[in-house]
Amino acid sequence: MNTQLAGTGALLRLALRRDRVMAPVWILVVAMLVLSLPGSLESVYGTAAERERLLATMTANGSLRALYGPVFGDSIGALTAWRGGVFAGLLAGVMSLVIVVRHTREEEESGRQELLSAAMVGRRAPLTAALLAALTANAAAALLVTAGLAGRGAAGALALGLGIGATGMLFAALAAIAAQLTESARLAKGLTGAFIGAAFVLRAAGDAGAPDGGSALTWISPLGWLEHVRAFAAERWWVLALFAAASAAQLVAAYALAARRDVGMSFLPARPGPARGRLGSAGALAWRLQRGALLGWSLGFLAVGVVFGGMTDGATELVGDNARTREIIERMGGQAGQAGQGVLADAFLATMAGMLAMVAALYIVSAVLRLSAEESGQRAEPLLANAVGRLRWAGGHLAVAFGGSALILLLAGLGLGIGHGEDIGGAVAATLGQLPAVWVIGALAALLHGAAPRFAVAAWAVAGAALALGWVGPALNLPQAVLDLSPFAHLPKLPGGQDPSWAPFVALTALAAALLAAALTALRRRDLAA
Repeated sequence: MNTQLAGTGALLRLALRRDRVMAPVWILVVAMLVLSLPGSLESVYGTAAERERLLATMTANGSLRALYGPVFGDSIGALTAWRGGVFAGLLAGVMSLVIVVRHTREEEESGRQELLSAAMVGRRAPLTAALLAALTANAAAALLVTAGLAGRGAAGALALGLGIGATGMLFAALAAIAAQLTESARLAKGLTGAFIGAAFVLRAAGDAGAPDGGSALTWISPLGWLEHVRAFAAERWWVLALFAAASAAQLVAAYALAARRDVGMSFLPARPGPARGRLGSAGALAWRLQRGALLGWSLGFLAVGVVFGGMTDGATELVGDNARTREIIERMGGQAGQAGQGVLADAFLATMAGMLAMVAALYIVSAVLRLSAEESGQRAEPLLANAVGRLRWAGGHLAVAFGGSALILLLAGLGLGIGHGEDIGGAVAATLGQLPAVWVIGALAALLHGAAPRFAVAAWAVAGAALALGWVGPALNLPQAVLDLSPFAHLPKLPGGQDPSWAPFVALTALAAALLAAALTALRRRDLAA
């Protein structure tokens, strides 16, 4: 046995055990995003004539192609691949980067990897175990997608499942490189996330200008490769070889970099001090630590808001006279039973505002859990040994998390209004109206950190469950009692519709405040995590 891989099996079992909650949630979200589509698509585009009109509209509508990509076939399977393939690949990439960075750079940052390396653990074992954990998760997601769509065509189901899994593994290999280059898990996730975002932007720009997806920009992006697998539409199996070649090249680079550095070191070390500006308070330190991430999220939400706002007219054109599609959009936008093109546009904007708010829940969880990273990385203890109380320390990070979520939703609303070109105030109200639900999820993350720091990572499962219920639940016709488990289900949909009641806003805000109070009380009474 290669001594550099000694202990890989034990580390893999440890990684799978640690991910026993997080990984299944991610896998189900990725798979259900795809598997929830065939039934709803069939109810909306049940006839060949309706599907032909959809293809004609997408060919002429660049804004919608930028979001979903071109349509390569008129079967329900082909429409499923068109509607959900790119987004499933995107989520698989995020899942992979979280898994790989968690079991490589985070382990080194916390000091646990150095202890493990002192035992019978080979030099390449930690990275190999992390990549195998990511492979296991992506294979499970691919298997679920393939099995769930096999009835629509075995070849197409296999092509889509393999494409989604291959996309996830390509970004897993990229995360492995980032983990060698950067000096912290936060930077490794940020760098990989930036590449995933760039891949989506390149694909969107290419598809917007080329109805057949043949733009050079589309072919540069791995997400563009995924749509060019053409599942259920004369599959292109050779495109999967592009994923294999790119992943292999990145893995070679990752292992070469890992062999040339010591545990805990990086090729892009932190900039030495002194830090510029004033750090006279715990809040100022929290702002310094989190401002980069907040800036990235803010710019991203503003840009996505502009894109979604610009799609509003294209979406109403796509609906046309399809009564079933109109009903779904108006129901999701909280305006069922009303009529008119303006009402449909408001319903679409309300739906987009809800989607952006559910994604904002991921930001607030990541910002709140920065407390866990500081504590487990043993950076909080020296700070708290001075004249800084626990509540002041935690309060600084929580202020950035909760205030930052309000900022990115404000910018998202501005983007929606600017992109649509009408009623900017209404668009801002639509996104900020979802803020109490985002705060409830952030407060739950704070409570998990304060009361049970070992299980703080479960906050990601809470945010993922809310995301799944909001995106997939309506398409699956889940009972209202199940949908009501998400705090987003209790808020009115803006803009348009009837005048909203203030009761849900006040109730959810009060709930978030109560959870935060409980979180801070628990944090003050427990010992610091080792």
